[in-house]
Amino acid sequence: MNTLRSRRFIIMGLLPAMLIYALFVFVPVIWSAYYGFFNWSGIGASSFIGLDNYVEIVHDPIFWRALKNNFIFVGAAVLGQVPLALILAILLSKNNFLQRFLRSAIFLPMVLSTVVIGMIWQYIYHPQIGILNFFLDTLGLESWKLQWLSDGKIAIFALIPPLIWSFVGLYLIIFMSALQNIPGEIHDAAQLDGATGLRKLASISLPMIWGTVQVALVLCISGSLKSFDLVYIMTKGGPAHATELLATYMYNSTFTSYRYGFGSAISTTIVLISLILIGSSQWITSRKPKQ
Repeated sequence: MNTLRSRRFIIMGLLPAMLIYALFVFVPVIWSAYYGFFNWSGIGASSFIGLDNYVEIVHDPIFWRALKNNFIFVGAAVLGQVPLALILAILLSKNNFLQRFLRSAIFLPMVLSTVVIGMIWQYIYHPQIGILNFFLDTLGLESWKLQWLSDGKIAIFALIPPLIWSFVGLYLIIFMSALQNIPGEIHDAAQLDGATGLRKLASISLPMIWGTVQVALVLCISGSLKSFDLVYIMTKGGPAHATELLATYMYNSTFTSYRYGFGSAISTTIVLISLILIGSSQWITSRKPKQ
């Protein structure tokens, strides 16, 4: 009886949040998927065209360029943000003044507006007054100076450092919380058994926070696939679509060309790609490391 009451209490407590989440997340996704089958300019009547929008997406070279760039973003985020945050969480696990200061400094970009972050990195990459080219000048590496955001060959890779810098603090806090929740008795027992350093990390710490790592991967993949604001502020998808992402491709198709049906089809495609990548990551990481 007490268990039943407890379950009812939990359900009643979660119900308002679940309703709000469904209203502002699930309903728009379903509505967007519905309009993906229509030719609609955002106003006036819409006409049903079936899968024509999706066929056009598949045959559009800009879509494939955006998809490729998004895969680069996802790879950079998964291989950059998550491992770096885990290493920093291990190194900054102590509670002295220096490590508290470093943790705060690393987390600072999370409290900044993306517009501010984009403007900061625009100044860093500026070809005339940017600190990066000035630093290369100081080191006598003038040949390394580049048009970081104007060169189509390197612009997408120039966006990776601000991407990692702006979100690594989030995963640092997540991993630090997970590591601190490991019971101290387990660490003491491992020390008595002679497990220290990398051996303790591989055999104890990492297996015990593996669920947190999986959650971080989901957040990382989904966040990278919907990246928009940072890229839009810094390059707007240019030059010549060199930094176009799926989200900017959707935005330009919807609000610049006024093709709301086509934009809805793109957003549905993004959701499907996200589900495939997230499902693949969970399948790959479903087996815990051997202890």
